[in-house]
Amino acid sequence: MSDELVFYTHPMSRGRIIRWMLEEVGQPYRTEVLEYGTTMKAPEYLAINPMGKVPAITHGDVAVTEAGAICAYLADAFPQAELAPPPGSRMRAPYYRWLFFAAGPIEQAASSKAMGWEAPPEGRATVGYGCLDDVLNAIETALSGREYVAGDRFTAADLYLGSHLGWGMQFGTLEKRPVFEAYVARLQARPAAIRATEIDDALAARLQPQAEPTA
Repeated sequence: MSDELVFYTHPMSRGRIIRWMLEEVGQPYRTEVLEYGTTMKAPEYLAINPMGKVPAITHGDVAVTEAGAICAYLADAFPQAELAPPPGSRMRAPYYRWLFFAAGPIEQAASSKAMGWEAPPEGRATVGYGCLDDVLNAIETALSGREYVAGDRFTAADLYLGSHLGWGMQFGTLEKRPVFEAYVARLQARPAAIRATEIDDALAARLQPQAEPTA
């Protein structure tokens, strides 16, 4: 069985999270760029991700979708990169906690705000994330006085959490707080994060429609 890593993405998508993760992993991978509404919905790709969305990866004959799941899978598939606490370690608890917190409450709260909706106070008990302030306060408490969210070193939980915070603050769906800004700045200064951004920025520039020359 081939163990080739194939990365399905678009540079203006959550695929940027996985590009960063792949650069942290440091293993060879091949990139397949898909377009919205066309190749993302083609039968060949729907066989990999029936949602017709990016990102996704294949690793040999295994397909993984959902950015949080891809981060967790890659961290475990390539333990030499040390992007997850060892199995059985007590540090797996905060690692899982904040990885899934980013995939659940943060994603939901930020998306709801972007759509202009938030549960009224009487309905918050039925909404998984409660309210956006609760989500942000929980993250701020977790990050206050520490460099990383799940121990004393960088993990995939930081990559995933930091990506959500950076994206949300950039586009105004998450409040800028000093703790968040300092945390994201530290993470974005990592060599793998810089490489990933350069790759996707260059790819996005190539995909932009070229303006018609003027007379």
